Amino acid sequence: MLRSLAYPALLTATLLVVTASLVLDWNPERVSPLFLVGTLIYLTVLERLIPHRRDWHPDGAEWRWYGVYFLLTMAGSALAQFAVTTAVGKISPADPTLPLGAEIPAALLSGSLAGYLVHRLGHTNPVLWRLHGVHHVPQKVNVANNGVNHVLDIVLAQGVVQLTLALAGFSQRSVLASGLFVAAQGYFVHANIDVRIGRLNHVLASPEQHRLHHSTDLAEAGHYGSDLSCWDHLFGSFTWRPGREPVAVGLSDPTSFPGTGEILGSLFRPWRRAKRPGDGIA
Repeated sequence: MLRSLAYPALLTATLLVVTASLVLDWNPERVSPLFLVGTLIYLTVLERLIPHRRDWHPDGAEWRWYGVYFLLTMAGSALAQFAVTTAVGKISPADPTLPLGAEIPAALLSGSLAGYLVHRLGHTNPVLWRLHGVHHVPQKVNVANNGVNHVLDIVLAQGVVQLTLALAGFSQRSVLASGLFVAAQGYFVHANIDVRIGRLNHVLASPEQHRLHHSTDLAEAGHYGSDLSCWDHLFGSFTWRPGREPVAVGLSDPTSFPGTGEILGSLFRPWRRAKRPGDGIA
């Protein structure tokens, strides 16, 4: 029963928080981090109750490393928001030009497409891979190591998404609503939980897909969307089928990046000279 209800409960909670935020006019700067913490706690508990793989639980050292990366990720997110605000000002209208029921899906689709494209470039562009590859070093996939990122990768990815939404003129309310859903999905797809969503995989991203994205077999490591699946279908990077599991996750060449515990080495990795042709690309 828990395996069946875990994801619907997360979606229901997200919908309730979005609705309350819009109706009660909650402050986004408070709602977003509190919602993120609640999502993390919920998924961490589920990882213990219904784990996909018990050997993917973080050990004590990994929890410490992941905590540092999480703080760096939060700093990168704040820096991206500050950069966008500085560059374009507060141009998002307070009142929506479209009915909110139409504007929220439009904002979600627009932000999702921008996120998909910058994520895919992070895997196909050698320069951007030197940033994004830090996220693929762990040989496990769990909710804690979703925060293992190079801080500049977060600044770039979230900056592009937020700039897209700002320049498109979406209201702050629609950006908040779509952002809460994206945050919930982003941590859900990394969760080490035994949950299967069946045909919904063709609409929404899931842990089943994202484990393949972290596969060492690049032929199956598509799924650049962490919220919606439509862009993977449209651009030919959807590889999931029922029961498909990666043999191993992590880097196909583990020596191409420092280990997750080498935090300073990971942060300075983009400025090191490549050891050989092809080093630095997915």
